[in-house]
Amino acid sequence: MAHKTLTISEKAYNALKRVKREGESFSDTILRITKNVSLLEYVKSTEFSQELADNVEEIYRQREFIKSRRVEL
Repeated sequence: MAHKTLTISEKAYNALKRVKREGESFSDTILRITKNVSLLEYVKSTEFSQELADNVEEIYRQREFIKSRRVEL
């Protein structure tokens, strides 16, 4: 498996260390805490255009509408 070296601030390291579980590697911790990040959260937290963020948000709204529709058989 390939490995990468990351440089993070001491504050970020301490935050990661606080959420790290016993027997868990830092890689495992990062994977665990980032697996539930939604695409919408990611887009809003980056420097993508507002238009892209708005489009992703609209798609999420449409998906929720589709999920909640009742299908009559």
